[in-house]
Amino acid sequence: MKAALIRFGFLILSLPAVAGEADVLAVDTFCDDQRICRFSVTVRHDDEGWDHYADRWDVLTLDEVVLGTRVLAHPHEKEQPFTRSLRKVRIPQEVKAVIIRARDSVHGFGGLEVHVAIPD
Repeated sequence: MKAALIRFGFLILSLPAVAGEADVLAVDTFCDDQRICRFSVTVRHDDEGWDHYADRWDVLTLDEVVLGTRVLAHPHEKEQPFTRSLRKVRIPQEVKAVIIRARDSVHGFGGLEVHVAIPD
């Protein structure tokens, strides 16, 4: 199996930020031959300080089994959108695609998600 780099992006970067749910805008994925993957995820949320900010994103199967979580340790009020990475996410052989979703501290999950195909 060859390593793969996959890029998914959306043309919503220019939309105004609204304090609501956290949206996943883009995902860069690199998986090695053992299906150990690195995900670099771009999130947009109109962070309002510690009371309302994007606080994590997850990698999960289509059946909603969480394979990895990137905790976002602080608000990103002046950095929107922002990109953070998560390494060493093991993708089981039977999993052909994953969902990347973001969460904020007020609304939880519910914003835009990105589906990523995992190459064989």
